Amino acid sequence: MTESQSITAFAPATIGNIGCGFDILGMAVEQPGDVVTVGQKAKPGVTISKITGDQGKLPKQANQNTAGVAALEFVERFDLDCGIEIELEKKMPMGSGLGSSAASAAAALKALNTLFDNPATRRDLLQIGLKAEKAACGSAHADNIAPSLFGGIILVRNNKGSDIISINVPEKLHCVLVYPHIEIRTEEARKILPKQIDLSLAVQQWGNVAGLVSGFYQEDYALIGRSMQDLVIEPVRSKLIPGFARVKQAAVANGALGCSLSGSGPTVFALSESAEKAKQTGAAMQAAFKKENLSSNIWISAVNKEGAKIIKEE
Repeated sequence: MTESQSITAFAPATIGNIGCGFDILGMAVEQPGDVVTVGQKAKPGVTISKITGDQGKLPKQANQNTAGVAALEFVERFDLDCGIEIELEKKMPMGSGLGSSAASAAAALKALNTLFDNPATRRDLLQIGLKAEKAACGSAHADNIAPSLFGGIILVRNNKGSDIISINVPEKLHCVLVYPHIEIRTEEARKILPKQIDLSLAVQQWGNVAGLVSGFYQEDYALIGRSMQDLVIEPVRSKLIPGFARVKQAAVANGALGCSLSGSGPTVFALSESAEKAKQTGAAMQAAFKKENLSSNIWISAVNKEGAKIIKEE
């Protein structure tokens, strides 16, 4: 990247669904996340010159990589006549339920928008990010890309990106993420979901979603805990994760407000009222996975209110 200024951005991992809010709720965390560096070059086109941290799994073809797709869409939308060079540093596991593809796209968009003096609005960035997400997993859902871009807790009223609402973040809220070393592909995790559910079950789920959002606004931690009940998605997807019931039980027994899958899994998250309780909860969750002969990574985090951010300009 010697032809022009380069911009490096970080974008965080996210907790999709937050339990009961399938495809409509998402939360940004402080760590882990992805780092993307972009630079301008004279020759038109988008090239990915370097990828690290992916164990060679990710394609360098721009149209097959979410950071590259985001850049291609950015160039087209703003009719840029230059080229873009990208370096991607994967600092989070893929297929983990942590919004890995969204973080790559969000970091690329933050860096690109800064490089070209911020031509994109918040809505522009989200629309481009949704196209990148669709390229990655076949469907354009905003519960990962929106919080990764903008931070905080996000309510997605529709996945067209025209109605994204930032939810109040309770001051003491912390989360723990425990990633067991197995991989679940989002596409496969979606295939096993029910196409229809009973009306009475839907009513209970709607009540939980409304209760969870109300709990965030009122900073009512007991209500948050009561509402983190996913009656539709978790019972199906949790079967893919060895020892899930034991891990969830360990989390709640050690002070968690609630516990569920992050996105499609296999990462399991729990919400707590303090960093100390989150650490205690995380240790218990890791111990439960260990009983299933599964090693794991753990992250303790407050809610990331900032989202994607610039970390270096050269």
